Amino acid sequence: MSVSTPHVKKPVSASAPAPRAAGERRDGRPRRGVKPSRVLLVALLTVAALYFLLPVYWLVVASTKSSADLFGTFGLWFSDPQWLHNLSNVFSYADGIFWSWTWNSVLYAGVGGALATLLAGAAGYALAVYRFRGREAVFKVVLAGVLLPSTTLALPMYLLFSKAGLANTHWAVLIPSMVSPFGVYLCRIYAEAAVPAEMLEAARVDGAGEWRIFGTLALRTMTPALVTVFLFQFVGIWNNYFLPLVMLSDDRKYPITLGLTTWQTAAQRTPELYQLTIGGAFLSILPLAAAMLFLQRYWRSGLTQGSVKG
Repeated sequence: MSVSTPHVKKPVSASAPAPRAAGERRDGRPRRGVKPSRVLLVALLTVAALYFLLPVYWLVVASTKSSADLFGTFGLWFSDPQWLHNLSNVFSYADGIFWSWTWNSVLYAGVGGALATLLAGAAGYALAVYRFRGREAVFKVVLAGVLLPSTTLALPMYLLFSKAGLANTHWAVLIPSMVSPFGVYLCRIYAEAAVPAEMLEAARVDGAGEWRIFGTLALRTMTPALVTVFLFQFVGIWNNYFLPLVMLSDDRKYPITLGLTTWQTAAQRTPELYQLTIGGAFLSILPLAAAMLFLQRYWRSGLTQGSVKG
């Protein structure tokens, strides 16, 4: 005689997830439909992104074409790419004058941007930390410098540098590039918020001098602001056209922007310069893209610093 074992139903574990109903999210809240405002926002951002990226894409495509294909084929697609040949022609034309323009741009934008950042950091730190008579007046003068267009200063500076015998030299472009009123303004605002007075007092109690405090503590604390100033100054100097046009007459001292303009002007008489101008324009944006990609992580971390503190 066999005895059958009664079937015992297993209890449902309390930790097992309950099945989700239709239209319900993982956290149990009801799934909401896509808002028309969000769709409109995404559409506007997509149009804005295309507006800015389409000229870059055209430049990349055009830099691969020959002079004949540049005007005879569809502008937004490749046709018999010869990229390396075109770029080689850019560097070899007129005894390699593009190399001189590249070196001049690196000198003006790299050295000028770095020195402008250091001076702006020191001035902003001094205006934020030290109390002295006339501090606010100095700061208002700096703000006035931010609002003043740089083109209005080009002619007075040319007369000044010409009187000093520095016109048509590298110094005529490099020295004005070391001044950044916006950098001073940004560094003062950032130093007031990011450099605590208690840290400075503790360093002074430990025997550190003011220069050592600035070099070892303040500069490290102000790194996001300094990176931002350097990026703005580097891009501004690299794309500057009017100041070198006023100051320089020797084409061997031109930056890339001014040199490519001379090629474009002469392209009506020498059509091959159209292709060289486009190839040079493509090469000129590579340092800007590299600087932005390398430095954006420091910039982004600085902008978000403190956003989660209560």
